Amino acid sequence: MTLYYSLVFLLLVTEMVIFMALIVPLPFTWRRKLFTFVSESPIIAKLQYGMKITFIFILILFIDSVNRVYRVQVELSAIGKNNQGAGVMGGSERMEVQARKFYSQRNMYLCGFTLFLSLILNRTYVMILDVLRLEEEVKSLKGDPAVKKGSSLQNVGGAGEVGALKEKLAAKDRDMENLKKQVESMQKEYNRMGDQVSSKGQ
Repeated sequence: MTLYYSLVFLLLVTEMVIFMALIVPLPFTWRRKLFTFVSESPIIAKLQYGMKITFIFILILFIDSVNRVYRVQVELSAIGKNNQGAGVMGGSERMEVQARKFYSQRNMYLCGFTLFLSLILNRTYVMILDVLRLEEEVKSLKGDPAVKKGSSLQNVGGAGEVGALKEKLAAKDRDMENLKKQVESMQKEYNRMGDQVSSKGQ
Protein backbone atom coordinates (compact mmCIF):
# COMPACT_ATOMS: atom_id res chain seq x y z
CA MET A 1 0.00 0.00 0.00
CA THR A 2 1.34 3.44 -0.87
CA LEU A 3 1.99 6.04 1.81
CA TYR A 4 -1.16 8.08 1.23
CA TYR A 5 -3.40 5.01 1.33
CA SER A 6 -1.62 3.92 4.53
CA LEU A 7 -2.46 7.36 5.98
CA VAL A 8 -6.08 6.95 4.85
CA PHE A 9 -6.17 3.57 6.60
CA LEU A 10 -4.71 5.14 9.75
CA LEU A 11 -7.41 7.83 9.59
CA LEU A 12 -10.08 5.15 9.18
CA VAL A 13 -8.83 3.32 12.28
CA THR A 14 -8.74 6.63 14.19
CA GLU A 15 -12.33 7.35 13.16
CA MET A 16 -13.36 3.89 14.34
CA VAL A 17 -11.72 4.50 17.74
CA ILE A 18 -13.41 7.92 18.04
CA PHE A 19 -16.76 6.37 17.12
CA MET A 20 -16.34 3.70 19.79
CA ALA A 21 -15.40 6.40 22.31
CA LEU A 22 -18.56 8.34 21.39
CA ILE A 23 -20.90 5.42 21.97
CA VAL A 24 -19.29 4.17 25.20
CA PRO A 25 -21.81 4.72 28.01
CA LEU A 26 -20.45 7.34 30.40
CA PRO A 27 -22.10 9.12 33.34
CA PHE A 28 -23.91 12.33 32.43
CA THR A 29 -21.44 14.66 34.17
CA TRP A 30 -18.38 13.07 32.52
CA ARG A 31 -19.98 13.14 29.11
CA ARG A 32 -21.06 16.77 29.59
CA LYS A 33 -17.52 17.80 30.58
CA LEU A 34 -16.06 15.91 27.62
CA PHE A 35 -18.43 17.49 25.09
CA THR A 36 -17.96 20.94 26.59
CA PHE A 37 -14.18 20.55 26.28
CA VAL A 38 -14.46 19.33 22.67
CA SER A 39 -16.75 22.21 21.76
CA GLU A 40 -14.69 24.95 23.43
CA SER A 41 -11.13 23.80 22.70
CA PRO A 42 -9.31 25.90 20.07
CA ILE A 43 -6.99 22.94 19.40
CA ILE A 44 -9.97 20.79 18.42
CA ALA A 45 -11.22 23.63 16.18
CA LYS A 46 -7.89 23.73 14.34
CA LEU A 47 -7.82 19.95 14.11
CA GLN A 48 -11.34 19.93 12.69
CA TYR A 49 -10.38 22.52 10.07
CA GLY A 50 -7.37 20.40 9.06
CA MET A 51 -9.58 17.32 8.85
CA LYS A 52 -11.96 19.08 6.45
CA ILE A 53 -9.05 19.75 4.12
CA THR A 54 -7.87 16.14 4.53
CA PHE A 55 -11.31 14.83 3.60
CA ILE A 56 -11.21 16.87 0.40
CA PHE A 57 -8.00 15.05 -0.55
CA ILE A 58 -9.57 11.71 0.41
CA LEU A 59 -12.54 12.54 -1.82
CA ILE A 60 -10.11 13.15 -4.69
CA LEU A 61 -8.45 9.78 -3.96
CA PHE A 62 -11.90 8.14 -3.90
CA ILE A 63 -12.81 9.59 -7.30
CA ASP A 64 -9.44 8.46 -8.69
CA SER A 65 -9.89 4.93 -7.33
CA VAL A 66 -13.41 4.68 -8.79
CA ASN A 67 -11.96 5.77 -12.14
CA ARG A 68 -9.24 3.08 -11.88
CA VAL A 69 -11.78 0.38 -11.04
CA TYR A 70 -13.79 1.39 -14.09
CA ARG A 71 -10.70 1.34 -16.35
CA VAL A 72 -9.63 -2.11 -15.12
CA GLN A 73 -13.16 -3.42 -15.63
CA VAL A 74 -13.20 -2.06 -19.19
CA GLU A 75 -9.79 -3.63 -19.82
CA LEU A 76 -11.00 -6.99 -18.50
CA SER A 77 -14.09 -6.94 -20.68
CA ALA A 78 -12.04 -5.92 -23.74
CA ILE A 79 -9.59 -8.79 -23.16
CA GLY A 80 -12.52 -11.17 -22.68
CA LYS A 81 -14.08 -10.11 -25.99
CA ASN A 82 -10.75 -10.42 -27.85
CA ASN A 83 -10.02 -13.87 -26.42
CA GLN A 84 -13.48 -15.42 -26.86
CA GLY A 85 -12.52 -17.24 -30.01
CA ALA A 86 -8.91 -17.90 -28.97
CA GLY A 87 -9.63 -19.42 -25.55
CA VAL A 88 -8.89 -17.94 -22.15
CA MET A 89 -6.34 -15.27 -21.26
CA GLY A 90 -2.79 -16.33 -20.26
CA GLY A 91 -2.20 -17.11 -16.58
CA SER A 92 0.31 -14.37 -15.76
CA GLU A 93 -1.59 -11.74 -17.76
CA ARG A 94 -4.85 -12.66 -16.06
CA MET A 95 -3.21 -12.57 -12.60
CA GLU A 96 -1.73 -9.13 -13.28
CA VAL A 97 -5.10 -7.68 -14.34
CA GLN A 98 -6.89 -9.35 -11.42
CA ALA A 99 -4.28 -7.94 -9.00
CA ARG A 100 -4.78 -4.43 -10.39
CA LYS A 101 -8.54 -4.89 -10.06
CA PHE A 102 -8.14 -6.02 -6.44
CA TYR A 103 -5.88 -3.08 -5.51
CA SER A 104 -8.13 -0.50 -7.14
CA GLN A 105 -11.22 -1.94 -5.45
CA ARG A 106 -9.40 -2.02 -2.10
CA ASN A 107 -8.44 1.64 -2.47
CA MET A 108 -11.99 2.57 -3.50
CA TYR A 109 -13.52 0.82 -0.48
CA LEU A 110 -10.88 2.25 1.87
CA CYS A 111 -11.52 5.85 0.78
CA GLY A 112 -15.28 5.33 0.58
CA PHE A 113 -15.56 3.91 4.09
CA THR A 114 -13.34 6.67 5.47
CA LEU A 115 -15.57 9.36 3.95
CA PHE A 116 -18.75 7.56 5.01
CA LEU A 117 -17.55 7.13 8.60
CA SER A 118 -16.66 10.83 8.78
CA LEU A 119 -20.29 11.67 7.96
CA ILE A 120 -21.51 9.15 10.54
CA LEU A 121 -19.15 10.58 13.19
CA ASN A 122 -20.40 14.11 12.60
CA ARG A 123 -24.05 13.05 12.76
CA THR A 124 -23.46 10.91 15.87
CA TYR A 125 -21.72 13.82 17.62
CA VAL A 126 -24.65 16.14 16.87
CA MET A 127 -27.21 13.56 18.03
CA ILE A 128 -25.37 12.88 21.30
CA LEU A 129 -25.04 16.62 21.89
CA ASP A 130 -28.80 17.03 21.38
CA VAL A 131 -29.50 14.17 23.81
CA LEU A 132 -27.18 15.75 26.39
CA ARG A 133 -28.93 19.12 26.02
CA LEU A 134 -32.31 17.48 26.53
CA GLU A 135 -31.05 15.53 29.55
CA GLU A 136 -29.65 18.74 31.01
CA GLU A 137 -32.95 20.53 30.41
CA VAL A 138 -34.91 17.71 32.09
CA LYS A 139 -32.56 17.69 35.09
CA SER A 140 -32.74 21.46 35.43
CA LEU A 141 -36.56 21.34 35.30
CA LYS A 142 -36.52 18.68 38.00
CA GLY A 143 -34.32 20.97 40.10
CA ASP A 144 -31.12 18.93 40.13
CA PRO A 145 -28.45 21.14 41.79
CA ALA A 146 -25.56 19.34 40.04
CA VAL A 147 -26.71 20.63 36.66
CA LYS A 148 -26.81 24.24 37.81
CA LYS A 149 -23.21 24.10 39.07
CA GLY A 150 -21.69 22.80 35.81
CA SER A 151 -21.30 24.65 32.56
CA SER A 152 -24.36 24.54 30.36
CA LEU A 153 -24.51 22.71 27.06
CA GLN A 154 -27.18 25.05 25.69
CA ASN A 155 -24.54 27.38 24.23
CA VAL A 156 -22.33 24.64 22.84
CA GLY A 157 -22.21 24.38 19.07
CA GLY A 158 -20.32 22.01 16.82
CA ALA A 159 -16.97 20.50 17.69
CA GLY A 160 -14.51 23.31 18.31
CA GLU A 161 -17.00 26.02 17.36
CA VAL A 162 -16.79 27.89 20.66
CA GLY A 163 -12.99 27.71 20.61
CA ALA A 164 -12.90 29.11 17.08
CA LEU A 165 -15.26 31.91 18.08
CA LYS A 166 -13.10 32.73 21.12
CA GLU A 167 -10.05 32.97 18.85
CA LYS A 168 -11.93 35.30 16.50
CA LEU A 169 -13.03 37.42 19.46
CA ALA A 170 -9.44 37.65 20.73
CA ALA A 171 -8.28 38.69 17.25
CA LYS A 172 -10.99 41.38 17.14
CA ASP A 173 -9.90 42.62 20.58
CA ARG A 174 -6.29 42.85 19.40
CA ASP A 175 -7.41 44.74 16.29
CA MET A 176 -9.46 47.10 18.47
CA GLU A 177 -6.47 47.81 20.73
CA ASN A 178 -4.26 48.49 17.71
CA LEU A 179 -6.91 50.81 16.28
CA LYS A 180 -7.15 52.71 19.58
CA LYS A 181 -3.37 53.17 19.64
CA GLN A 182 -3.42 54.45 16.06
CA VAL A 183 -6.23 56.90 16.87
CA GLU A 184 -4.33 58.19 19.92
CA SER A 185 -1.12 58.69 17.94
CA MET A 186 -3.01 60.42 15.12
CA GLN A 187 -4.79 62.66 17.65
CA LYS A 188 -1.45 63.64 19.22
CA GLU A 189 0.02 64.37 15.80
CA TYR A 190 -3.07 66.40 14.84
CA ASN A 191 -2.83 68.45 18.07
CA ARG A 192 0.91 69.00 17.55
CA MET A 193 0.40 70.17 13.97
CA GLY A 194 -2.54 72.36 15.04
CA ASP A 195 -0.37 74.01 17.73
CA GLN A 196 2.41 74.48 15.20
CA VAL A 197 0.12 76.15 12.64
CA SER A 198 -1.55 78.36 15.26
CA SER A 199 1.84 79.53 16.61
CA LYS A 200 2.94 80.49 13.07
CA GLY A 201 -0.30 82.43 12.52
CA GLN A 202 0.33 84.61 15.59
